[in-house]
Amino acid sequence: MDVTGHTSPGSHSGPGREPRKAAGIRDVARAAGVSYQTVSRVINHSPNVREETRKRVEAAIQTLGFRRNPTAFALASGVTRSVTVLTSNTTLHGYAATLQGLEEAARAAGYSLGVKVLTPEDDLDRTISSAAADGGGLMVIGFDRLGATALGRVPADVPCAAVVEAPPHGRTPPRPAVWADDREAARAATAYLLRLGHRTVHYVAIPTSAGTGHAEGPRAQGWRAALEAAGVTPPGPLGGGGWDARAGYDEGRRLAGDPDVTAVLCGNDDLALGVLRALHHAGRPVPEDVSVIGFDDAPHAGYLTPSLTTVRMDFQGLGRDAFELLRGRLERDHRPAAATFTGTELIIRESSGGARA
Repeated sequence: MDVTGHTSPGSHSGPGREPRKAAGIRDVARAAGVSYQTVSRVINHSPNVREETRKRVEAAIQTLGFRRNPTAFALASGVTRSVTVLTSNTTLHGYAATLQGLEEAARAAGYSLGVKVLTPEDDLDRTISSAAADGGGLMVIGFDRLGATALGRVPADVPCAAVVEAPPHGRTPPRPAVWADDREAARAATAYLLRLGHRTVHYVAIPTSAGTGHAEGPRAQGWRAALEAAGVTPPGPLGGGGWDARAGYDEGRRLAGDPDVTAVLCGNDDLALGVLRALHHAGRPVPEDVSVIGFDDAPHAGYLTPSLTTVRMDFQGLGRDAFELLRGRLERDHRPAAATFTGTELIIRESSGGARA
């Protein structure tokens, strides 16, 4: 094994034929007419290589069939190229899209990615210890209380980064983290409904990383801020105990029974889907009688009837940015930004309209 941790994927042998020795980094260096340190810089995507030299090295790599051995590279460099993601969910759109962004970034950087799904029954300390045992780093998706609790329990000496809800003003997460400003996005969506002539906006909440009690998440806070800025007393928020369409349907039935309800902001698109169905069953057309706005812009949002006005969240971008933060903790020469605030966008479709006369 080459001490630099580089080898080809295998050797070919046959009857009467000696196995072919795998190409190593020095073989590539001789073929390209450069030092083995230059080859190492090329395969590690260092910017300090001339483009002409990079192309020559890459051509030699292709010709020789050279491949890096991840285990040997970890031993030689001190970097274990693996990341374990701790998350309580892998199916909801925000979680799944964040995982996709993490995987894309990890693969591009030559890291392997594993996923550990947290449950309320887990011994978190034992789970975290097990996930960190093989080295590498930990990534936590802290959109909910379980994820946020896990993030706070990761030992300080374990390389870690996270994707989280927008933290309260003036506070930062316990570890390096990225988030989107969904507080401002919810404020803008609520203000948009008020500009359409609605006297107030009702809110169906998602669970938050602070739990499902009286604490409000950033989306609820943005909704409340927009109403108060307009001189409107916010009605009591509904929900907060579930993420799915069934939870939205149950809250939608309550809203449908109140003739004064003309506009509803939902904490995610699945809740909005349930609210739309409940309004349909109650004979209250959308948007003629009630306007509905979702959150996240899940893939199905544009194909509902009516298509759903919603806040677009770049979860994949959050995942990629969070991986860069963690990579900066794992590789001494990698210097990402300290934090990222990914933008949001209100996507206006058919489910929102002017208030009825």
